[in-house]
Amino acid sequence: MFPGATASRDDAAYVVVGAPLDISTTFRPGTRFGPERIRRFARTFDDYDRRTDLHFSDCCVHDEGDIHPWDDAQEYVEWVAGTLRDVRFDDAVPLLLGGEHTVTYAGVDAVEPDVFVCLDAHLDLRSEYDGNEWSHATITRRVLDTLGAEEAIILGARTGSPEEWDRAEAEDVTVVAPEAVADFDFGDRLDGRSVYLSVDIDGADPAFAPGTGTPEPFGMAPREMRDVVRTVAPNADGFDVVEVNDRDDGQAASLGGKLLREFVFSHASADDEGGQDAENAE
Repeated sequence: MFPGATASRDDAAYVVVGAPLDISTTFRPGTRFGPERIRRFARTFDDYDRRTDLHFSDCCVHDEGDIHPWDDAQEYVEWVAGTLRDVRFDDAVPLLLGGEHTVTYAGVDAVEPDVFVCLDAHLDLRSEYDGNEWSHATITRRVLDTLGAEEAIILGARTGSPEEWDRAEAEDVTVVAPEAVADFDFGDRLDGRSVYLSVDIDGADPAFAPGTGTPEPFGMAPREMRDVVRTVAPNADGFDVVEVNDRDDGQAASLGGKLLREFVFSHASADDEGGQDAENAE
């Protein structure tokens, strides 16, 4: 269980679901261990958050456990999507723990967002990789072209094929280089729109999060990723952390768990403020 995720399923405002898929990793496998490691390395975090004055255990988070994967990626993510649709049907926010980035398809499929915001070292705009349309390297392309998101905002991307960079020139894609993330302003692009936020842990520089399958130097610092999560969370209807593996001493998992908590605190705090504003208006 994710630490502090003490709510029952019926009372949950947020539901953690693990999706330990690990079949298309192209360099260092191990994402099958991601959900368990994120939970384990979050155990040291204090329940209380000073910034929002909230306790995580009071935020009505439930941990549904892991959905055991099998070797058919398409069938698996469609099954996970069904579980996450049930979460949405119950007016809760899905918090998906990967697993390779392919599982993000399930979260986006369930939420049906207008905007896909992704922290990632890679563009993931390939139509296929090594003949595999369900590779983790194709997820953003599938979110746009198959699931129909209106736009993708990719923060921290620093590598891609020529074809991917060509696709990134289209009007429905915004790419923000790592060195520009701190100054990037979403403006009103998220206002009144459904948003899904995906954190590929390799968006961080591998000096901070070496435990991932395809580490790429010159990435973001954890504080930059934290600030994006804090900014986007109040508008988001779904969230995931993916691509954490077991090839470090817990740095990647610790960062992933902390970003999940930042999402919950920021989202719950915004909901509390919205509710108070409504009461004051009455």
